[in-house]
Amino acid sequence: MLPLLFTFSQSSLQDYLDCPRRFELRYLRQLQWPAVESEPVLENERRQQEGQLFHRLVQQHLLGIPLKKLTPLASTPDLRRWWDNYLTHRPTLDDYTKYTELVLMAPIGAHRLLAKYDLVAIQPGKQALIYDWKTYARRPSNEHMAARLQTRVYRALLVRAGAHLNSGAPISPEQIEMTYWYANYPAEPARFPYTSAQYERDWAALEKLVAEISAASNFPKTEEEARCSYCAYRSYCERGIVAGQGDELETELSEPEINFEQIQEIAL
Repeated sequence: MLPLLFTFSQSSLQDYLDCPRRFELRYLRQLQWPAVESEPVLENERRQQEGQLFHRLVQQHLLGIPLKKLTPLASTPDLRRWWDNYLTHRPTLDDYTKYTELVLMAPIGAHRLLAKYDLVAIQPGKQALIYDWKTYARRPSNEHMAARLQTRVYRALLVRAGAHLNSGAPISPEQIEMTYWYANYPAEPARFPYTSAQYERDWAALEKLVAEISAASNFPKTEEEARCSYCAYRSYCERGIVAGQGDELETELSEPEINFEQIQEIAL
């Protein structure tokens, strides 16, 4: 049973679609992760840390911290390459108001839906651009990213809860575009514009999914056992003891820590 006013995110919804059992163990039973997600362990941890550092460097640059103070912090080969790629290929947003690490939340059914954005750039009444920085070793297909719940949640929630960024007027779907910017493929971003028809379908689908989870009494294991090699809960399910090898496109950075006092929310 979901707690009252459970807060969903794109990660928790994606976990449910990928494996309802993982959703139960992670978000309802809140069990500690008993296993590493992929091998080799130290390499995986290094990549996670470098990805977080890259996000922090970009955030600080967008906040106006001088490059001469930031560039020396790119102290590993991967970080230096990503940082150089960002400086060469970063988006031109001089005429936009920029919101970094923005958190939005809105009611959905009897619960709430939350998202934390790397960057939202606004021209009130004109455009609302979402940027998400990815440090994947391999570039995923646009079809893969279009199907991810992150793409659907981030755009729909900006329509639903972004009016305060747009001089108080609702942001229309046609004003929104979401871009995944790949640090290893800086000249090949993936861009996803939006339409009112897509928004209506997305929000209805999200409401249906939340209602399904709210009513669920059983959370079965995924039938796609290949996913289990990259799941830290596999020992609870007796789905193997060996972690998957190498990178996995669906492995994301850990859920960010959220300060709920800073969340912009529309009224329940």
